[in-house]
Amino acid sequence: MTTDALLDLRDVSVSFDGFRAINNLSLRLAPGEMRAIIGPNGAGKTTMMDIITGKTRPDTGTVSFRGHDLTRLDEPAIAELGIGRKFQKPTVFEALSVWDNLLLALKGLRRPHKLLFARLSSSEVQRIEALLATIRLAPESTRPAGGLSHGQKQWLEIGMLLAQEPDLLLVDEPVAGMTDAETAATADLLRDINRSRSVVVVEHDMDFVRALDVTVTVLHEGTVLAEGDLDTVSADPRVIEVYLGR
Repeated sequence: MTTDALLDLRDVSVSFDGFRAINNLSLRLAPGEMRAIIGPNGAGKTTMMDIITGKTRPDTGTVSFRGHDLTRLDEPAIAELGIGRKFQKPTVFEALSVWDNLLLALKGLRRPHKLLFARLSSSEVQRIEALLATIRLAPESTRPAGGLSHGQKQWLEIGMLLAQEPDLLLVDEPVAGMTDAETAATADLLRDINRSRSVVVVEHDMDFVRALDVTVTVLHEGTVLAEGDLDTVSADPRVIEVYLGR
């Protein structure tokens, strides 16, 4: 498919046991863009990300990433193309240090069971140090991941995804359960990441979405209900009725 979009979903639909979870959904993401996705529970946000990452196959429609048809690829192949996904609940190796978690995630390294005992090259050390700085965890590098706060675990998992060097990062409700300070720091973190990567953020926290200051797509019943800056979509009577007014 010829397109100038990094990610392009066109007329995508998928049903589960007769329920249409995604209904003629079309969405385009430009290279280098960060987009916020909002909408009520059941709007299709998670299913949309499942489709992008190959977990779910659409019944109809096309999904393209840098010209590649994602509907023909499995999850590992899509990840290899450069799409990373962070789920709402962080999954880190709690018994290992922050540093070792990032080490195990580094793209290009092999034989994970031997990595912790291998001598690292200077470039690998520099990559880990850069990741630690990005995710605000340099002071915690030797600390077991299990001892981190909830917010810090979220940042560590984001760092582990960044270690895979994705071009597109999909992030699901990153600030759920965070303190106000962690939420503000996460907005800063995602803006930093967006300087070099495209980002899609699914979120319910409107203050956090406002802090991101990006285009917002509102999903409802599996399709796009409204799109624009947060003030524009927040003033849309349809969005107020189905989401913000609840």
